[in-house]
Amino acid sequence: MHRKWRNHNRTMAWIAVALMLAGSTGVFAAVKQSEAMEAARRAYESSDYLKAVMELQGAAAKEPQNAEIQLLLTKSYLELQERDAAVNSAERAVAIDPKSSVYHEWLGRAYGEKADHSSMFAAMGLARKTHREFELAVELDEKNIAALQALIEFDCAAPGIVGGGEEKAKPEIEKLQSLDKAEWHYALGNCRRQKKEFLAADAEFKLALDSDPKTGDLIYDIGDYAMKRSQPEPLMQAADLGAKVAPKDTRGMFYRAVGFILENEKPEEAERLLREYLQKAPKRSTYPRYAVAHEWLGRLYEGKGEKELAVKEYQAAVQVDPKDKSAREALKRLGKN
Repeated sequence: MHRKWRNHNRTMAWIAVALMLAGSTGVFAAVKQSEAMEAARRAYESSDYLKAVMELQGAAAKEPQNAEIQLLLTKSYLELQERDAAVNSAERAVAIDPKSSVYHEWLGRAYGEKADHSSMFAAMGLARKTHREFELAVELDEKNIAALQALIEFDCAAPGIVGGGEEKAKPEIEKLQSLDKAEWHYALGNCRRQKKEFLAADAEFKLALDSDPKTGDLIYDIGDYAMKRSQPEPLMQAADLGAKVAPKDTRGMFYRAVGFILENEKPEEAERLLREYLQKAPKRSTYPRYAVAHEWLGRLYEGKGEKELAVKEYQAAVQVDPKDKSAREALKRLGKN
């Protein structure tokens, strides 16, 4: 082979190696970044929201145009009740990808959380922003049922001065009729719940449970409503449906236990389920709080006449949540102020 060609081939080989190394550096960086996101997701799922935020902040510094990082930051900040930070992250996600229905939905949720903890004047402006973000989310994707349900709830609950109004909700609810019957009945029931028309809400939520619901969140929100209404039958139905739709969701064991307690049946099984829930359930805003689980254990023991054990559980509820009014009232009732 001619020397010139040998040198040419050697040069091309070195170029190829250099390109491979350059490419692999990018791959390694991507892998490292992917690992950071996975670590953040694991932390989030295990309720270690501070760790999730730390991982995500590092990832965001390296990938400032990654909207998914900002979305998980938003969710983590909301769980930590750091509402300003949640709003900032959600706004960044929307700025990165303004065509994403999901990012607008979560910006609306962040504005809504901040509105709920603001002065009246500030809350009004934030409520208008909340409504607008939910509207945008639905405009961008009419099949984003979570966003549509959020918009319906806002319109059923909020006055016209901040963009709400039940008349606005009616056509939004009707959109669900052709999309998903269970979601449609749930929206009808939720609207009646917002208006405190509980008998009508009961009927619609029963129809929702009978209409093949597909998400644990819908099922267990109805379960939570039934718990607050002391209705064991829909509670047990929710637990049964949840076991089929979301078998790994720990909320099912909680609501089944509450159903047993309300029916005054299977106390040992109810106790076991609540103890297991306290061991396995994430600390998340969409899940029953640990304090509430301790309260129900207190009610279980109180119903069995085991006062000391009941007091211990009510005290545990107050320790977990010092603002827990019902646990404090139970302690007062039992002579343990």
